[in-house]
Amino acid sequence: MTETKPTSAKKSISIPLQIIDLHEDGFHPLLKIKLFGKRFTVVLDTGASKTAFDKTMLLQTFEHAVLNASDRLSTGLGTNNMESATATISDMYIGKFLVEEFEVAVLDLSTINIAYRQLGHPEVLGVLGGDILMKYKAVIDYGKERLLLRVK
Repeated sequence: MTETKPTSAKKSISIPLQIIDLHEDGFHPLLKIKLFGKRFTVVLDTGASKTAFDKTMLLQTFEHAVLNASDRLSTGLGTNNMESATATISDMYIGKFLVEEFEVAVLDLSTINIAYRQLGHPEVLGVLGGDILMKYKAVIDYGKERLLLRVK
């Protein structure tokens, strides 16, 4: 007879998504986060390997944010030579769930917000990327317009 090891119970939390239409250019799922006590909208981006926030919006929100210069160039967002920095985030909530301390890329994402404004969509702080989605075993349900994160 083989013994089975007890597994720790995991709980999923559900976060509502807002699916926006990019007018013949696809759809983007948006979600609300809270950072440093303020609410923001971010794009849920499965193609982004790392969560990234807009430099200007981050510094306006948290003027004491410490940015670390990065010697790596970010790729994607229509370019392969965007300069970036990083910041350590320890006060981010997705719904009521406090995300453990993590590092974000800090980039100039103003072109995304210009495009969103032109389409009548809300400005975004940045993108929630694969680093967070993988860590919390994310499940995206477009039909029910929700994101499920698995937490211990």
